[in-house]
Amino acid sequence: MTKALKINKNSEQGIQDLLKFLLENGKVKGVFTLKKISKDGAVAYSLITKPDELNDAVPLFPLMPANAGKLLSRFTLRRNTNEPIAAVVKPCELRAFIELVKLEQGNLENLFFISSTCGGVYPLKMAADGTIEKNLSKYWDAVKNGEITMDLRSACKGCKEFVPYTADMTVDLIGKNDIDKQCVIFLNNKKGEELTKGMKGEFFEKDIDKAEIDKFQSKREAEKKKLFDEIDAKMRGMDGLIEIFGKCIGCHGCMRVCPICYCKLCEFESPDSEYKPSNYESELKKRGGIRVPPGTIYYQLGRLTHVTVSCVGCGLCEDVCPVDIPLSIIFKKVGESVQKMFDYIPGRNVEEEIPLVTFEEEEFTEVED
Repeated sequence: MTKALKINKNSEQGIQDLLKFLLENGKVKGVFTLKKISKDGAVAYSLITKPDELNDAVPLFPLMPANAGKLLSRFTLRRNTNEPIAAVVKPCELRAFIELVKLEQGNLENLFFISSTCGGVYPLKMAADGTIEKNLSKYWDAVKNGEITMDLRSACKGCKEFVPYTADMTVDLIGKNDIDKQCVIFLNNKKGEELTKGMKGEFFEKDIDKAEIDKFQSKREAEKKKLFDEIDAKMRGMDGLIEIFGKCIGCHGCMRVCPICYCKLCEFESPDSEYKPSNYESELKKRGGIRVPPGTIYYQLGRLTHVTVSCVGCGLCEDVCPVDIPLSIIFKKVGESVQKMFDYIPGRNVEEEIPLVTFEEEEFTEVED
């Protein structure tokens, strides 16, 4: 059985109270969470050090304005934080940060993670046009009933990794009809227990409702199959590949938001990838015509090769794509097939080495001559 804390307020307010308690009692020196930053309801990740600033915090808001794993990597790349910080993140964001830590792009020391059983997030365009607020009640009704909200991002509708693996605390949301009246937080380890000592609320022992989780996973699996079948039909053969990736305009937005794309100098933005006049000339002689910018399909295939083993399916790549390429589903489908070969789930365990940076002498012997 896992120790748990119940706060008799709705889940959002319960997390706010917990974060204020941590700051006011000096258990942490900062809080990293989503916060409303303007009167029109715009939301962004913020680092907060004053308890009053948490009045505008919205830790469970169903939006991912950036991948928190990538942001936390920037904070901790050169060294760990000097003071303890509590970070409220979504399961895929936590997994992304764990992958970055393995790649020496971040540091876990002095970071405490609060996550939740996640109902997914809305596309960024709904934040831009102001429709998220209108859909919040529908979203939370679906979470309470263990249902999938169909206007979520594609990546979320088919995500089965909605229970965090390495969080110090997990907020119990999926399939809980009473989340508008009480907040139940699982304390997954000693750190979680220590942080909540002295907090007002009811402490008890309980395990996460596996039946409810399994039921929701089945729904997500069915939705994922639909999405994979759709992309299979579109990407048959070289013609299908060119049809989908040929829409790419070379903006590299997907690369900039991807938590796994961390290179300071990317091959695709280096002088080596620049087409010289002689390149254009030779291509024109062969074909009689060439698209500009060139190399966009090569870019997409290159990214697919580089990141799929560590892809956590956060979906931001598709969210920012200006030509609506279904990147999250393509990367998720390819990623899962690669990860399955290695029995690897990115971000599951910080001690689990990334397959592509290890060598096993007897690996894949079945494909040897």
